[in-house]
Amino acid sequence: MLPITAAVRSSTCKQCRPTHLTLTRSRSLATSSTSHLPRSSRTVSHYIAAARSRDALASASASSMQQRGIHSSSSNLDKKRWVNPASENENEKDEGEGGAKEVERKKAEVEVKKETEKQQSPGKGKENEKDESTKESPSNEAESSKTAEERAKSLAEKASKKSDPTSPTSSSSRSSASSSSSSSSGKSSNPFSIPSSSGNGGSGSGSNTPKEIAKPIIPEIYPQVLAVPITHRPLFPGFYKAVTVRSPPVIKAIRELQAKGQPYVGAFLLKDSTSDSDVVETMDQVNPVGVFCQITSCFTSNEGEGKPESLTAVLFPHRRIRIDNLVKPGDTGLNPQAPFVNVQEVSEAEDAQKSEVGNESEKGEGEVESFETDVPSVEAVREELGTVSRDRDDTEVEVEPRKEERKQSTSDKSPSKPHSPINFIHNLLPDVSITNVSNVALEPYDKDSQVIRAIMSELISVFKEIAQLQPMFREQVTSFAMSNTSSQVFDEPDKLADLAAVVSTADVSDLQAVLESTSVEDRLQRALVLLKKELINAQLQFKIARDVDTKIQKRQREYYLMEQLKGIKKELGMESDGKDKLVEGFKEKASKLAMPEGVRKVFDEELNKLVHLEPSASEFNVTRNYIDWLTQVPWGVHSPENYDISHAVKVLDEDHYGLKDVKDRILEFMAVGKLRGSVEGKILCLAGPPGVGKTSIGKSIARALGRQFFRFSVGGLTDVAEIKGHRRTYIGAMPGKPVQALKKVATENPLILIDEVDKISKAYNGDPASALLEMLDPEQNKSFLDHYLDVPIDLSRVLFVCTANVLETIPGPLLDRMEVLEVSGYVSAEKMNIAEKYLSPQAKEASGLKEVDIDLEPKAIEALIRYYCRESGVRNLKKHIDKIYRKAAFKIVTDLGEEALPEPKEPDTSETVESAEPDVKPASEHLPGDHSPSPGDAGSTKHVTTVPREPLKLPDDVHVRITQENLRDYVGPPIYHKDRLYTSAPPAGVSTGLGYLGNGSGAVMPIEVTSMPGKGNLQLTGKLGEVIRESAQIALSYVKSNAYSLGITKSESEVTLNDRDVHLHMPEGGIGKEGPSAGTAILTAFVSLFTRTKVDPDVAMTGEISLLGQVLPVGGLKEKILAAHRAGIKKLIVPVACKPDIDENVPLSVKSGIEFVFVEDIRQVLYEVFRGTENEVRWRETLPLEKEPERDTP
Repeated sequence: MLPITAAVRSSTCKQCRPTHLTLTRSRSLATSSTSHLPRSSRTVSHYIAAARSRDALASASASSMQQRGIHSSSSNLDKKRWVNPASENENEKDEGEGGAKEVERKKAEVEVKKETEKQQSPGKGKENEKDESTKESPSNEAESSKTAEERAKSLAEKASKKSDPTSPTSSSSRSSASSSSSSSSGKSSNPFSIPSSSGNGGSGSGSNTPKEIAKPIIPEIYPQVLAVPITHRPLFPGFYKAVTVRSPPVIKAIRELQAKGQPYVGAFLLKDSTSDSDVVETMDQVNPVGVFCQITSCFTSNEGEGKPESLTAVLFPHRRIRIDNLVKPGDTGLNPQAPFVNVQEVSEAEDAQKSEVGNESEKGEGEVESFETDVPSVEAVREELGTVSRDRDDTEVEVEPRKEERKQSTSDKSPSKPHSPINFIHNLLPDVSITNVSNVALEPYDKDSQVIRAIMSELISVFKEIAQLQPMFREQVTSFAMSNTSSQVFDEPDKLADLAAVVSTADVSDLQAVLESTSVEDRLQRALVLLKKELINAQLQFKIARDVDTKIQKRQREYYLMEQLKGIKKELGMESDGKDKLVEGFKEKASKLAMPEGVRKVFDEELNKLVHLEPSASEFNVTRNYIDWLTQVPWGVHSPENYDISHAVKVLDEDHYGLKDVKDRILEFMAVGKLRGSVEGKILCLAGPPGVGKTSIGKSIARALGRQFFRFSVGGLTDVAEIKGHRRTYIGAMPGKPVQALKKVATENPLILIDEVDKISKAYNGDPASALLEMLDPEQNKSFLDHYLDVPIDLSRVLFVCTANVLETIPGPLLDRMEVLEVSGYVSAEKMNIAEKYLSPQAKEASGLKEVDIDLEPKAIEALIRYYCRESGVRNLKKHIDKIYRKAAFKIVTDLGEEALPEPKEPDTSETVESAEPDVKPASEHLPGDHSPSPGDAGSTKHVTTVPREPLKLPDDVHVRITQENLRDYVGPPIYHKDRLYTSAPPAGVSTGLGYLGNGSGAVMPIEVTSMPGKGNLQLTGKLGEVIRESAQIALSYVKSNAYSLGITKSESEVTLNDRDVHLHMPEGGIGKEGPSAGTAILTAFVSLFTRTKVDPDVAMTGEISLLGQVLPVGGLKEKILAAHRAGIKKLIVPVACKPDIDENVPLSVKSGIEFVFVEDIRQVLYEVFRGTENEVRWRETLPLEKEPERDTP
């Protein structure tokens, strides 16, 4: 049997949705005698009745848009195509019902005629069909319609003449006519048909009207989609969104979907906003509700070299969908309940034949599978049509004889499996995510509900308010209003809720909740909340913008008025221009200065540049600052100097006690200045331990000379720019410290004190110590060049005084340019006088006890110096004296009480400030009676005043005495308990040495030596430095080499100490010890141990030794002798080279009671230490003394 084309179409509502009385799918069926299409679940009489009512259906189709149907003419599933419908011309809507009927009848007759010819001669029919399809023009649509009508008419006539219902021709004609009639009168509602990009319109009632673009037909049911995860925000139906895909398999899948005419995906929001995945691996990875989207366009982009290609797809969401499950590899994934049909193959000739009836152009058509379930087989339709009369009034249909055949035909066919619309991308699993989905429908609601209408009215009102505040909202609302009238808005409240969610910037969770809501009232409520938040934000933004605009307008108005005022004053001669006034001020300053010629030339050039610059130019401020600094330097301005020697002596004695050497050098310096008239080229360096008054000496010199004083510290300085200044090219550039000092003191001959010159650092940005060379060199500082000013400055009239604790860390070239004055420290007598004359009165006044009778006895001061403050300076002594007077003040206030010393009344003031309370305690830490602020308490205010508080006057009967006995109550227990470790005769191997501590004080340090069986090793403990370790090695080597002479061995060939280890220890291991001055004491301890002879504890010694026994000089003699004096040492053995230092710097009060022995050889030391022992008698023969040492008896 030849193939016959049959299609039944029904009219639909304006939403293009099928009713329960009409067909839900439109389809073109083609079959042969051996076709295996499934039977329809509906009765054949249903379709016969539909065919008979074609006139009524044609009338309904004239008012609706024509659509394309499914062509199941391909030889396999990959060749099945969708044909886009062509909408009727709206201008033809009012055409009469008769014209539409005539057109449909002619189309049906033409179809029947062609099918009859094919049936009679199959081979010839196919050839003719091909020829006709090639000759037929796509634009001749009116002619095609006429041919179809003739075919339908011819088929109807033949069917009415023949009485045999089983005739193939009759059956085919009826089927073709029914198909033609239904195809022209009904709309296709196939869920998988897609719009063509350039559809062809129908002729519309037989008239030659222009073609129109077809309306997109979106599948109502699409059970399986490619899932695309998205981030940040969910999508809402009706609003475009661009999505970027980077996974190559997903990109391939999207391209295949477009190539096959199935550009549909499902977009689901990822729960984790930080993840960026193109594949959904588990159901928990995304939110269950998403949107069914159509891919409107896509394009590729390359994000950079070496990075994979990405695809950007523009999605247009249509409706909400829900994920049912993920499709796994090897599974079709369709639910058993999903609608489906098996599509049979048809010949290409039928495709050409059907293209004549439908739209002739197939441009943009995709290839999908059919999901029709309600269309009967072609055989059943043909058989039923053969028994039906063409009379419209005859509605009875004989279907009983055909039921048996249909059942038999159905039983002969095997059951078919459902096909996925996107099965062609299943081979990409699991690199892509395919999900079974179902539509999310709205819950039934009443459009006339007062609640829904009220919420919608409120939404529209909020939209209007936001649109007035923000232009972006205004554009979106305008676009929405253009596409929806007021009646449509109230008919579709879900669209209004979606719009509110799209324009809001709410949290992702809130937006997803709106998307998942199926209740219209709930969705509107949620959308209203989001829109209200946006309104609040918009109002706040508008307020901020308005306030800023108001401030800007106010400033512009003030600027405009000020410019007008300046112009008026300038015209009246009341005030000159700001720049002119600035230039006049600079000229006035320069006229009072004795600028050198080179500096004057630079000043004139820069001033001329300033005159021609606009005040708004950036260079204006740079030039102005430079000229300002140039005129701030006191060129030629100096203060008169006072070289009165008696005045200088008075000032120095008032400020300092002792320091005779320093004072004499200063007086000599002033005497030369008195004779020469200047003291140029002198750089003094005061070196000494901390607290000896180096900085205060510099102040006293400035006061004695009548010079201005400026101090700055270079301790830790690493930047050369601090000395030499910055270049003017840098932002915030300024001159160095010398120029800043000259600007501050306003004279060119001040005294500049450079503190901590021994602590200069070096870093990547220069060496400041090298930069000081130019400033402190008398030959170079006459033309000191600052980087900022860039003009020579004369610093030769500046008196530079530097201070340092040690000289070893000062660079040699810098030390060579300075004259060093040693400030060694103070002895006990000097500290007593300083405490009584300076420190005690200052501390008494600072404690508010100036008029109170407080007596700090000398014995208490002496105990304070002996047991608390042994350092060479007086800084620690000052701290302890301050502590004594503070304790005395506290005791007086406590004893008198608040009744005798009441608080004064607060001055009258109305000024208050916000109280800055300390950190509050948590509630768990509050105790009963605790009035501290709690968390959440409001801030209080405090009264403030500028009236100073007057000191209280104490009663005259207050008396306080600090004696040696109650000193402990004021300063605590003593720090130093005893001056020496051994007060009685120590055992053999112990000697007494003298050391110089880091704080500038001396100490008596015992040295202990012992031996034990071993291998001749030397072990040293007591936190000893490298130099003192070397001294111990030298001493032991000397003892070993002279063992026979010292009486340790019985013969010169005897080897000693090879089987004995020697351990040397210096007590107070927490104090580091360093230096060579313990050499003589260490050697004496070794000799005492090996000869088993005790050393007198009243004998102490200091001095460096050589490997052959020479005694070399050491430093710190004043402090060491002071420590020996304090410890009660009666004999002190020192190098003879130190005698001049002792005679010059050590006061007689310190030397009293001590016998000084000046030695130059170690034998002299040994004879003096072991005088009167058996060793002395033996040594006269083996180790004779060549020369007696010098002595200085008390």
